[in-house]
Amino acid sequence: MSYLIVVAHPDDEVLGAGGTIYSLAKRGEEVNVCILCSEVEVRNFRPTTEELNSDIHEANKLIGVKEIYLGGFPNIALNTVRQLDLVQYIEKIMMETKAHTLITHHPGDLNNDHHHVSIACQAASRLFQRRNDVVQLKELLFMEIPSSTEWALNSSLNSFTPNLYFEIGEDGIDRKIESLWKYRGVMRDYPHPRSNENIKSLATYRGSQSGLIYAEAFENVFRRVF
Repeated sequence: MSYLIVVAHPDDEVLGAGGTIYSLAKRGEEVNVCILCSEVEVRNFRPTTEELNSDIHEANKLIGVKEIYLGGFPNIALNTVRQLDLVQYIEKIMMETKAHTLITHHPGDLNNDHHHVSIACQAASRLFQRRNDVVQLKELLFMEIPSSTEWALNSSLNSFTPNLYFEIGEDGIDRKIESLWKYRGVMRDYPHPRSNENIKSLATYRGSQSGLIYAEAFENVFRRVF
C-alpha cells in the first residue's frame, strides 16, 4: 500500500497523522508527504528557510516518511490560487507515488489554507475516473489538526466526525511528539493545543473512544473495496 498525506503547511502532517505515519512505516507500508505551502512565509516564529527545510526533513525522517514533496504555493493565501493548479499538482504527486490512500485536512477546518487543500484533494481523488493508466484510489480520509480543526466556528459546514481510529501505541505517540519538536517555534506550553500534554491527551481520548492504546482519529469519507 502507498499512502499520501497532503497538507497545507509544514508540521500539519505530524500534527494530524504523525503517529499513524510512524506505525504504517514500521510495518513496511510506504508513506509520502506533500506540503503545498512549504515556505510558510508569514508564520510566527518562523526560522530561516535553511532551518525550516532542515526541520521538515528531520521531522519526517523521524516518523519514517519515504519522500517529501514541497510545493511553493503561498500560505494564508490559497484562496488566491486557481483550484485547477492545486488539483493538478496533487494529481501529479498521486501518480508519482502510486497512492492507494489519500489523507488530508477536514474541509470544515477554521484555517482557510486547510479548507482549500481539502477541496483540491477531493477533486484530485476522482483522478482514477478520468484516467485508466493510474493506480485506483481506495480511500480518502480527513484528519484533525490540533489548534485548528476544533475551531470549526462556521456552523454551516459539517464539523470533523471521526469514524476510523488508528492505534499508534505509546511508542507512536512518543515519536509523534519528538517529531513535532523538530519544528522550531511550533510547540507551545500547556494548555495550548500544541503542547506535549494535549497531544498525548488527544491520543488518549481517541484511544478510549475506540478501545485502543493511544489512537489518531480520521473521518473516512470515501472508500472502495475491490
